[in-house]
Amino acid sequence: LPGLRRLWRGGGSGAAAACFPLGRALLGVRGAEAAPFLQGLLTNDVTRLVAGDAAAATGALPRALYAHALNVQGRCLYDLILYRLHESPDEEPHILLECDSGVLEAIQKHLKLYKIRRKVNITPCLDLSLWAVVPREQAGDIASSLTKRADQALILTPDPRTEVMGWRLITKKGANLSEIIPGSHIGNIQDYHRHRYKQGIPEGVKDLPPGVALPLESNLAYMNGISFTKGCYIGQELTARTHHMGVIRKRLLPVQFSAPLPKDNIPEGAEILTESGKSAGKFRAGGGELGIALLRLANVNEPLCLNLAGDKVKLTANIPEWWPKPASK
Repeated sequence: LPGLRRLWRGGGSGAAAACFPLGRALLGVRGAEAAPFLQGLLTNDVTRLVAGDAAAATGALPRALYAHALNVQGRCLYDLILYRLHESPDEEPHILLECDSGVLEAIQKHLKLYKIRRKVNITPCLDLSLWAVVPREQAGDIASSLTKRADQALILTPDPRTEVMGWRLITKKGANLSEIIPGSHIGNIQDYHRHRYKQGIPEGVKDLPPGVALPLESNLAYMNGISFTKGCYIGQELTARTHHMGVIRKRLLPVQFSAPLPKDNIPEGAEILTESGKSAGKFRAGGGELGIALLRLANVNEPLCLNLAGDKVKLTANIPEWWPKPASK
């Protein structure tokens, strides 16, 4: 696990990592036709997750893959992380889908609608727990202890979206975290969301409203969540066309407010305005003084405000560090 050693650098004091219990759901998809079945429904190239012997032999087979399921109009329905549970291409494919727990039933219906006669089994995995592991700068080398605990950690893999999100860990319910990741502590889920908002990482139905959010405006390409070479999938046409036209004027961005937001009374998709009162975009979700908003890139560096029942709350937006840098001319 060389990647682990890199992330959990040299000794140091305090907790090596914060482990956040995620309230997201896990759905098992297994069977001989699991990969071609998911391939037709998702934005990413699922064959990369379950590829043949060559990839497995070189160790180039990823353990996790980020993707969206789109509707026929090319808008996001579900944001998913896929995990490969089977070890080798000879085994029956077994993939876990991580999704927002609020859409677990809807996504099961969606999958069953397209399953038709394929040899695929779809079942919620209620005996598993999902964690986000965000390493501290001064984290020790946990790779050696992990190999001993592999039976408790079904999956421990870098978050496929971006390095700043750390790792994803899947354990059996009730597993002892401090045995799997020595020196870790259980973090407050609010801190996980603060970290996400600071980095501008959308997750779940509030950030990516089903049937509303567009995948490329939601930074799907920046988060390794889409293949432009894989061939047909539902919603592909609009997405491919937008990509080839090459201009994305609005994107999801991290925003910071001048004062903490009120807990509840922010209407969904509340308008964000420029100083001159023009629309700059829409607020998606947030907590405290941090949030995520869909904004026109042209307005990113301007003073902006959120119009809340006549009150104007000032906010600033920024371009996250982890975004690909524009090629210098």
